[in-house]
Parts: sequence; structure tokens; C-alpha cells
Amino acid sequence: MIQTIKKAFGMGPVNPMEGNTIVVNAEKLETRVSLIEEGKLVEYSIEREGEDNIVHSIFKGKVNNIEQGLKAMFVDIGMEKNAFLHFWDAIPEALNNSQMEEVKRSDRPTKKKQKKISAKDIPSLYPVGSDIMIQVSKGPIGTKGPRVTTNISLPGRYLVLTPHVDQFGISRRIEDPKERARLKKIMSELSVPEGMGIIMRTVAQGRRKRHFVRDLAMLLDQWEDVTAIRDENKAPVQVFQEPGLVEKTAHDLLTDEVDKIICDDAETTEQIREIVGKVSGRTKKCVHHLPSRRDIFEKVGIQKQIEEAFRREVILPCGGYLVIDETEALIAVDVNTGRNRGSNNVEKMITETNVEAATEVARQLRLRNIGGLVVVDFIDMRHRKDQNAVYRRIKEELKKDKAKTQVLQISAIGLMEMTRQRLNESLREVIYEPCEYCDGKGRVKNAMSMSIEIQRQLSTIIARQKDVGDIVIVTNKAVLDRFKQEDSQLLMELERSHNGRLIFRGDPSALRESFTILDAQSEKVLASN
Repeated sequence: MIQTIKKAFGMGPVNPMEGNTIVVNAEKLETRVSLIEEGKLVEYSIEREGEDNIVHSIFKGKVNNIEQGLKAMFVDIGMEKNAFLHFWDAIPEALNNSQMEEVKRSDRPTKKKQKKISAKDIPSLYPVGSDIMIQVSKGPIGTKGPRVTTNISLPGRYLVLTPHVDQFGISRRIEDPKERARLKKIMSELSVPEGMGIIMRTVAQGRRKRHFVRDLAMLLDQWEDVTAIRDENKAPVQVFQEPGLVEKTAHDLLTDEVDKIICDDAETTEQIREIVGKVSGRTKKCVHHLPSRRDIFEKVGIQKQIEEAFRREVILPCGGYLVIDETEALIAVDVNTGRNRGSNNVEKMITETNVEAATEVARQLRLRNIGGLVVVDFIDMRHRKDQNAVYRRIKEELKKDKAKTQVLQISAIGLMEMTRQRLNESLREVIYEPCEYCDGKGRVKNAMSMSIEIQRQLSTIIARQKDVGDIVIVTNKAVLDRFKQEDSQLLMELERSHNGRLIFRGDPSALRESFTILDAQSEKVLASN
């Protein structure tokens, strides 16, 4: 871990692991970004050469077909898989009142009451073959295509522009009443075109009017470019591409809570400075170039934490541990006391372990970018006050998460159910692919199981094909060793029931579950796996 980076920053001794730091590693094939909070890695993102992230990208698509049973339509957006548009995602959306407070503007005329659009109206609004403007809300995951919505928004540094919704709002995470009043006043003074609306993000607090004027101008220019591409091209066409990882980092991660950005590439460092400089000249001073021959993540001491992000077990400071299993349907987290023997009071020890586990679960969800349905099996606690303490802790930790989450109280059997917004594939899915050996199961049949399976195939062949002479069996070396030793007597008996020989050959390259049975004379394949 670096003790000082005085020369790199041109300032006094600074420890990059103090406070909150973004570390950027820019290489030719891959760019990596990590967010460190007080020495702990909490977010880790990867962007690779030739891979495009389409989440939040906007397309002019064409409705391919409508499935009334699913209450959804499939939209051609020019990709291999059609996008999935649920009828509910095609209904004009009002502000989410749980996250935003609506702000009324006196300069906006009172709207005439219009007929409310419902799900049953969608097929007639967007018939098969019609053009439709959509935004990707969830990227393709596994075999599923991207999920999209007609409720389009463009996020800026401090504002979000809603070009099709004439509503104004302020994030409820800004809690100070005086600050909310100040921001409402600024919002009423911003010049927003008729029919459009804006939302002030949480990072808006403390900013002056000029920041919002500049941010809004950039968003309106961006939307003008979108409409120009839309009008000049036939569907399907991408009219707005989600910014790359570096630009997203500069826009979304560099908030007031972040003290600095460290990058190992001079060109990328200048790119980040240029992006943040458009919004705030002062913020440019937080961006620093740290040249390094060694991997910068290893140099600042977080490479080990990155490696731990792929492990099934996560050790807690108290000695307890988590076991995290990802499936297609849900994420299962099991909490165990492990070596935690720190208290003579068993109930206190269990509660302390569960509270630590709640903190780590929230961190691991962000770090691994996993979501969907999450079930956490906490160690059983007898008292409701202890359960509430764990519930409050995980709720508090999840406030740091930009993904939407919903958490339920711990149930009578000690399970906590929660959901986390899943926009892209998890970190594991990005880095790894299913093993061609076990096909992603994580387990293979043992030699005994394969011996039984091959013997069963041989018995079937001998019984059905009386004209077959010598038979060749090509198999994995471990299975061949089993044939030579434990099962040699059984194979001799099988050979006696046949009018030819059984010839066994080992193939060093054969997988454990692979085998081929051949007619020795014609070399015809009689069975294989």
C-alpha cells in the first residue's frame, strides 16, 4: 500500500486509501474502475475493448410482434435479440413519489384532464410495424434480450431531463428543508422547454444556479442531437449511446463524498479532467495522474479485495463468514458464526455477527453487481430488538447503493428477503464463462458413475446388435484406471456374454464424462457422450 504519493500529486503526503477514492486502471484491452470507501473496495466495474454497454442507450425501434398473453411486445432495435417491452413500461410514467418530491411551477399552465392511458391501450398505440422510441432499462442477461421502456430520461451531473414528461422533482435524499427550499427556487428559475421536465439529483445539494444552467444546456443540446438522428434515420437505429466507463465515472461517481480520482494513464486522466471541467473547474483538482509500472490496483493495495469478490466465502472481521451463491433466479447468502467466540453472551455474539454480516452483504451486492431476488439467512435471533438492529443496519448501508433496493423485515424463520435492481450481468458473469468441462454445474460425475454408465451402454449394444464383433471403448484416463482395477472382473463377465473382445483405450484429452464406443472393424460409432 502506498504511504505517500507526494510527487504524483504535487502536494503534501496523501494516502490514497484515506477517505473515498476512485482508482482507474486504463489499458488497451480493458479499463477498470474501483470505488474505495475508507480503505474498502465497494464498487468495481470493467469495460473491455469491443464490448458496448447498452443500458440507458436510446433506440428508434420497430414493433416486431405483440404477445397479449405476456402483455408485452418485442421491438427490433437492430441487435441479435429483440428488446422486451412490457405494456406497463409503455405507459407514460409520473414521478416516483417515494424517491422524488414533485415541485409545482407557476409558469406552467394547468393541464387539461386527458384520458389516462392503460395497458390495454398499448397495442393500439403501437401496432405491429410501427416505430417506437425506447430506452434500455436492463441489459441482455444470459439468454434474455434487453428490457426497454418508453419513459426516456437523460441524466446529467446534477439534473435528469425527462423530455416526454412535463414534471419537476427533487430527490428525497436531500433532507435539509432550507436546502430543499433553495433548490426549489432555483428550479422555478430554470428555462425548461414546454412539455419537458427535470429532476434534481442528490448531488445537487450545495450547488449554485450556474451549475444547473450549464447542466441543463448540455442536456438540451444532447436531446437535440437525439431527435436529429431519430428524424434522419429509419428504424431500427441507435439514437443515443450510453457513455463509456470513464465518462460515467466522471459524471456519476465523482460526487462530494469522493475525495479524489487516481488514474495510471495520462491520456485518460486528461479525458476525466476535461469532462469534469465542463461542470466544475474546482473539481478538476481532484483528478490525479499516478504513473506506475506495477498494476495500480496492486500498488494501492486493493488487488486482494478484488480477488475476494469472486470467492464463495467472505470472512467477517469478527471471525464469522458469509457463503454467497448466485443462481439465475436468486442470490442466496448464508451467515455463519465461524470462529467468532468473542463473547460469553451467546445472544450478544450472534447479534454482533449478524450486524457485521448486514454491512458486508450490502457491500458485496454493490461490489459483485448482483441483484434480483436476494435471500439472506441470518443466524437465528430470539428478540425482535436484535432483529430490528440488523434490519436498520442493512437499510442504512443500502442508502449508499445507487441501484434501487427494497428490503423486508427478518421473517419468523430468520430469513431476510430483498430485491436489488439488476441492470447488467454480474461481475462474475462478465469475468467468467461456464466451464466447458462441467457446463457450469461446478461438478462432474466420478469414475464409478461413468464406469456404470459405460457398462450399461455396452450391455444394451451387446443385447441388440448380435452381429457386432470386437468393440473399442475410448474414455477418460481416470475411468480407464477404474476399468483396469475395481471393475475388471465385471468387464470380463460382460465380455464372456459377447462374441468379440472389449478393447479399452484411454484418451488423455477426453473429459471425465466423455466416452465413445466403436465397432472395431468398421469404426462405426455405436454410442457416445
